[in-house]
Amino acid sequence: MDLHVKILAAFHLIFGVVGLIGSLMVMLLFGGAAGITAMAATNEPDAWLAVPIVALVGGMLVLLIFTLSVPGIIAGIGLLKRRPWARVLTIVLSVINLINIPFGTLLGIYGLWIMASQETALLFGVAPGAAPPPPPV
Repeated sequence: MDLHVKILAAFHLIFGVVGLIGSLMVMLLFGGAAGITAMAATNEPDAWLAVPIVALVGGMLVLLIFTLSVPGIIAGIGLLKRRPWARVLTIVLSVINLINIPFGTLLGIYGLWIMASQETALLFGVAPGAAPPPPPV
């Protein structure tokens, strides 16, 4: 399972970096579209209405892609360092990735399969099925 955890970490890192690059590309695309619309708006007064709309839609897309990519990078680094919180974060990200057809779905299924394994739980120092200690009296 150690090899599978490394592969999963690499996939999360790659998906996260590709997402950040995609976020930058969307920012450039929508920023350029807003700039071109603003330059064309000198002759058309109604075109000024489109400039903030294009900028707002682009900004929201950039923010969405960015916020979905950064946790993947964090999870990938945490998996490589065998941090227990990275296992939980990867499970959450795997569930979220299930709706990202087709590659996210594959990554989500693979991540859930790896993280649900008892061998993986032992790698991260989590005793599977262990009851929490009773509270102090």
